[in-house]
Amino acid sequence: MRKSIILAAALAAFTGTAQAQEFPPGPVDYVIPFGPGGESDVTARMQQPYFKALYDEELVVSYKPGGGGAVGWSQLNSMAADGSVIMGVNLPHIIVQPEQGNVGFTTDDIASVYWFHYTPDAIVVREDSPFQTLDDLIAAAKETPRQVTFAGSGKGSANHLVQVKFDQLAGIETTYVAFKGTGAAVTAMLGGQVAAEWGYTTVGVGQEGKARLLAVATEERHPAFPDVPTFRELGYDIVSGAYRGIAVPSGASEETRQQVSDAIAAINRDEEFRQKMIDGGYALVDVPYGPEMDAFMAERTEEYIAAARSAGVLN
Repeated sequence: MRKSIILAAALAAFTGTAQAQEFPPGPVDYVIPFGPGGESDVTARMQQPYFKALYDEELVVSYKPGGGGAVGWSQLNSMAADGSVIMGVNLPHIIVQPEQGNVGFTTDDIASVYWFHYTPDAIVVREDSPFQTLDDLIAAAKETPRQVTFAGSGKGSANHLVQVKFDQLAGIETTYVAFKGTGAAVTAMLGGQVAAEWGYTTVGVGQEGKARLLAVATEERHPAFPDVPTFRELGYDIVSGAYRGIAVPSGASEETRQQVSDAIAAINRDEEFRQKMIDGGYALVDVPYGPEMDAFMAERTEEYIAAARSAGVLN
């Protein structure tokens, strides 16, 4: 009898633990550390119905904007760590920002559990630009150093860092003009305030007929732009962009971290979802929690900090 009671108690304890670690525990708050309408918001909205189909629970998007994402990331670890809260994270933001000063968090504070896509960098020009090819632009930059101007979203951003890297690889000097957001940079390019834009492939989708891409920073040609060469094809080893992923509060258990990672991986595997992302101009990546995540973050940290120093963003 005593053995039966002990066994029942142990089973109850085990069941309680298993229930406490179920994922999702209910609706999940998906915090975007930016305002509504940006690409982080757009892609979160794209993920919502697939999460619902997987778990029959809602993925509720909310916003905590400020400081280029720093306000949200600085508060992440004070949030519930039971799987009921996840937060969008971005690269190079969570690496470069803490190196610039006290922003309320460090890169190591952020428990990233999955990187699911990136918006590839691209050189974008107006449809009527005299630059028909990347070689045309490079030739102009060599002939008139610093006179070829690029719009871009922010300083220390993916746009800014790739401009520095490209100038180094191509042996040219161009001028980068930072704007507050991709929308403002696109407006400047279309309005002729600058010669070109260090933008993203999504600009090509959104401005079809008004703008052209000269090159894209993907491993292979992007399916949405089969006629646009990659930088690598043209001799420049550049694969880059604005990466987006998911983090959980640092208090989350290893099991919860893995469960969230597995959930985002399952969404990324859905063929319909993948096609929607590609059609939107995005490029999918799959970097799960664990050793692959550690290696990815180590590589990106080294690359971004070196580029940010070259750009004068870091001392």
